[in-house]
Amino acid sequence: MIRYRVAAGILIAVAALTIFALRASDSMADFEVYWRGAARAAAAEPLYRADDEHYRFKYFPAFAVLTIPMGLLPLPAAKAVWFTASALLLALLVGLSLEVVPERRRANAVLAVAAIAVLGKFYGHELILGQVNVLFAVLAVRALLAMQRGREWLAGVLLAFTIAIKPYGVLFIPWLLVRRKAPSVTAALLTLAVITVLPVPLYGVGGTIALYRDWWTTVSGTTPSNLLNPDNVSFASAYAKWFGAGAVATSLALVTAVGALVCTAIVLLYRRGLHFPEAVEGSVLLMLIPLLSPQGWDYVLLLATTAVVLLVNYLDRLPRALQAAVAVAGLTMGLSVFDLLGRPAYARFMEMAVITVCASVLLVALYTLRARRVA
Repeated sequence: MIRYRVAAGILIAVAALTIFALRASDSMADFEVYWRGAARAAAAEPLYRADDEHYRFKYFPAFAVLTIPMGLLPLPAAKAVWFTASALLLALLVGLSLEVVPERRRANAVLAVAAIAVLGKFYGHELILGQVNVLFAVLAVRALLAMQRGREWLAGVLLAFTIAIKPYGVLFIPWLLVRRKAPSVTAALLTLAVITVLPVPLYGVGGTIALYRDWWTTVSGTTPSNLLNPDNVSFASAYAKWFGAGAVATSLALVTAVGALVCTAIVLLYRRGLHFPEAVEGSVLLMLIPLLSPQGWDYVLLLATTAVVLLVNYLDRLPRALQAAVAVAGLTMGLSVFDLLGRPAYARFMEMAVITVCASVLLVALYTLRARRVA
């Protein structure tokens, strides 16, 4: 088995390097943001600069410190390494998602193909941009497996590192508290404390505090301008597209977000008596991230990999109407490809926030699995 996995990894790496050379070597604009931030952190330079315009560094200061080794490489070499590693992580993400399923009702091949069919366009977008969501997802799903195997301390450490990669990982902390597992909570808080002060040796205490202030100013100041971006799939963006940016859209987005969080709280409360309830709970939280984040770009929906695997596995346990809705939503997400629709139709499709509706259907289906005590 190990030999097969090594062989598969080599094949994926070779394929990734080939694709990189042909299609991605001149792309990966988001990765350049990380690489530039890492180089600045190594030199203790300011990270958040307005003159970077659209490609401003918006991540935690700790993330820049953690990626310093990548910033030491020449940009072309760093891109090749990152692209190949991301391709391997995508394969790992699908594999880990299969392991998370508490009760296997369908063949692994069926579940894997379903995940790729529904989310393949987001996987591709992630690779071309050089984004870091796949690493975030692998850490989160690996944390689920650690919980499944009773390794709570490891789960806590892994979830803390998701916050270092992207701040919306903080959504996992209340969940850890609700689960009342002291080792995971303690490990997460201690790890997060260490991660938070990582910039101190480079920037000093005052400089680190200033970095976090600059981070908040950058994130809060750039959010409104991104709401109407066609690739934004958040609740806030959907309502802004439908009703125009303003008080009505903001209020509706807030009500929807609160409703989703209340449903999530109910999911967490009705976990008793279920075998490994963390599978559905973790999938719900991962699905919520792109919907709740005002800067929830469509490719962040690759975080729904575990959710898609679970829904396909338990599809026959859903009400028939919801089964059909899930199938339509999944197909719509998977087939909404620029090359199939063409430029005008694709632009209109994204402006209508159809992807947000489809993702919401999947989220409702996850809530229904818990309501029916399936998982």
